Amino acid sequence: MEIAIDDDVRKAIELVRMIGREYLRPLGMEADRQKRPIAPDHAFYAMVAKSGYMQQGLGGERPAKPGERRGQSAVRNVLVAEEGSYWDRGAMVSLPGPGLGGPPVQRMGTPEQRERLFAPFRQRERPVWAAFAMTEPGAGSDVARIQTRAIKDRDGWVLTGQKMYSSNSPRAEWVVVFATIDPSLGRAGHRAFVVERETPGFTILRVEHKMGLRAYETASFSLDECRLPADSLLGGESYYEGRSQRGFEGAMSAFNATRPVIASMAVGIARAAFDLARDVVVSDFPIQGEQRRRRALERLAGIRQQIATARLACLKAAWLLDTEQPNALAAAIAKSYAPPVALAAVETAQSILGEAGMLQDALLEKLARDVKAMDIVEGTQQIQRRVIAKNVIGVLGGEPAGA
Repeated sequence: MEIAIDDDVRKAIELVRMIGREYLRPLGMEADRQKRPIAPDHAFYAMVAKSGYMQQGLGGERPAKPGERRGQSAVRNVLVAEEGSYWDRGAMVSLPGPGLGGPPVQRMGTPEQRERLFAPFRQRERPVWAAFAMTEPGAGSDVARIQTRAIKDRDGWVLTGQKMYSSNSPRAEWVVVFATIDPSLGRAGHRAFVVERETPGFTILRVEHKMGLRAYETASFSLDECRLPADSLLGGESYYEGRSQRGFEGAMSAFNATRPVIASMAVGIARAAFDLARDVVVSDFPIQGEQRRRRALERLAGIRQQIATARLACLKAAWLLDTEQPNALAAAIAKSYAPPVALAAVETAQSILGEAGMLQDALLEKLARDVKAMDIVEGTQQIQRRVIAKNVIGVLGGEPAGA
């Protein structure tokens, strides 16, 4: 594997670094203190839209063909997500753009759907958001058990059900919703739909009060006989013909694209904790604590090695995606490895700083709350180990290796 970062990726990282230093961290800290998300009409988001940030990662009008290199979209997403999360992961997720709704549209949508749904993100006049919804009250990690129903009729589709833990859905122009045409079919019944915000029956039930990552909205919503046009089915009818689990496979393909990004966000949090502890050890430890200082530096050296390994795992999964190679195993490894590294980095920094590291309103105390979610988002450790087991030793036979 050889990754040479191109100029477009470097410019994207530099843009996020500037935004992070000047805006993401201050706004993230303020949202945390106020215990509420950054308002969608905040002037910051208008500035981000004007910068062209929303256009990053949209790619062309079609997915790459097998073996075809289409730039460094996945590598860029990983590195940009890491840099943004270094400054504040919650504020980073709150930025306007397709978000987690983008990969399903890019990988499952028809050319017309990609053009139509991504068009609002190509302009710079106003901030626009999209969202993704899979989790339900009775179907978390086991997505095969989703109960949201999709019933086809003469005019299109009718969706009924409830979704939860959907990031940015209250402000999204559209939400990719996974539903089933028949719960008894399990994964074979999965279909993906695009539900626009103004659709009658689409109702935000509540915005969750999270212990961390407060800068963006995590919401639950209901679908009460939401009537959708026929072209709201991602990929159209032809996408699901001939392969019984095509909808589920599309969801897993999207997860394989987003899991390295989520893992890289954990790397960003780990870097933030590491830098904070390192700066204190190097600059502020008293002379009489030289032995303690050396022990602290040794511990930080171990953390630094783990951060480097986690970053490489994320980059490998992204590189495989960019070169159109299977990346389910690499994505699961990155997602299973990076969050524990971030947690270890935060705990090590807390141990080194002592009471100063747990003061309310302090950055490290906030990171300690923020990092807890990284193990859960886009699949828990248990789910990642199942994916790794299926790919490495073939256990749990009969299920798709990318599940």
